[in-house]
Amino acid sequence: MKHLPQLAAIAAAVLFTVAVAGFGAALEGYLQSTHPVGLLGARGLPHALAFNALGFVLPGGLAAFVAWRLRAAIGDGGPWIARIGAWLALLSALAFAAQGLLPLDPGDLESDTSRAHATAWTLWWVAFVPAAAMLAAGLRQGGGSQVLVPASVIAAIVVAVLAMLPLELLAPAVTQRMVFAAWLMWWGVAAWWVGTAAVVAAGSR
Repeated sequence: MKHLPQLAAIAAAVLFTVAVAGFGAALEGYLQSTHPVGLLGARGLPHALAFNALGFVLPGGLAAFVAWRLRAAIGDGGPWIARIGAWLALLSALAFAAQGLLPLDPGDLESDTSRAHATAWTLWWVAFVPAAAMLAAGLRQGGGSQVLVPASVIAAIVVAVLAMLPLELLAPAVTQRMVFAAWLMWWGVAAWWVGTAAVVAAGSR
């Protein structure tokens, strides 16, 4: 059971990476360096439903499972700031999954449908930045992992900076993929910490 969070985090990263690479290669004219990830799941495009399920919904659900286990590992007696951080991390995971449930409308990027997808994207990273920062602060106060704390600080900075980077400095499609990568790697570290915390708790009984 203690290995389930690690397996979930690995599966989320693999699913997302394979889905983006595979469906991107299958879609004629799609360029990873130019087009947003969400376009692969846009309404009316070939295999959009499959991409949304494999690229957004399942990875987001797996990350939500890790967040739930993370909150449990912190415990009700853990630092309040870390507990709130864990709930915000769960919100970020659910917002990531929502990007697949609210696909883009390729014919009208200003439509309500496309705006809903953009809102899910924004909520995803806006929830994650304070989540990682609060977890870093809370776990440091509570004697948390020497790995998760710096990883959370770095992830929060990377995601915040890249998500708000001016368009002329770096292609949006590139920064989007870098933000996704940082987010997925953080879940791997968080899942490892959850497993470590479970071992420590079992040893103290």
